[in-house]
Amino acid sequence: MSVGTDQELTSAQYITHHLTNLTWGEGFFAIHLDTLIISWIMGFLFLFLFIKVAKRVTSGVPGPLQNFVEVIIEFVNVQVKDIYHGKSDWISPLALSIFVWVFLMNFMDLLPVDLLPRAASLVGVEHLKVVPTTDPNLTLGMSISVFLMTIYYNFKNKGIVGFPKEILTAPFGPWFFPFNLMLRLVDECAKPISLGLRLFGNLYAGELIFILIALLPWWSQWPLGLVWALFHIIIITLQAFIFMMLTLIYVSQAHEAH
Repeated sequence: MSVGTDQELTSAQYITHHLTNLTWGEGFFAIHLDTLIISWIMGFLFLFLFIKVAKRVTSGVPGPLQNFVEVIIEFVNVQVKDIYHGKSDWISPLALSIFVWVFLMNFMDLLPVDLLPRAASLVGVEHLKVVPTTDPNLTLGMSISVFLMTIYYNFKNKGIVGFPKEILTAPFGPWFFPFNLMLRLVDECAKPISLGLRLFGNLYAGELIFILIALLPWWSQWPLGLVWALFHIIIITLQAFIFMMLTLIYVSQAHEAH
């Protein structure tokens, strides 16, 4: 088997090839170009579609695209109203952006595994990992952004004195502040790690299964790939929903006193 080259790859080489990012630089400061480019493309696609619908919105009989967008917006607004009880005009747009953007990045997992890497090889690109959410740099980067946002809201709503006081006194009272501090640090650090790794782990496993299916004889690839793709639609939607919901929960907690 090969990926757009004359060199035959073993099964291990084929798997490694598909799980290797297009990288610029080396070591800790290496940049995964494919993750950045594809995630940006998905982000611009989201903006283009929703801006297009917003400019052409009609109160009469809406088209299928407007119907689809309105359903998504209404769905997200319901979740925001049920979970978030603070006052902010941009939490709903944030939740909508997270849900749609993560879904679109996850959706790249449904493309045939050799399609884009083979096309990229024709222009001299050796590696191309097409699912941004299979890169922990992206998923952890997003989760750390959510973590920083919760810290900001904690200070904004509880004050420079109130937030540290809550960390030191809850839940066991001021006399047990070392235990309170330790528990709070563990809790706060676990949130972004679990949020990022959950998304990464599910999509990485799904991509790996598609790659393993591609190693099977050609006559078995399509039926098995179709079954897994139909099931995977549920996974990619659920993971986008979970990431959005946990973001709303963490931000909502930042508005509430212990």
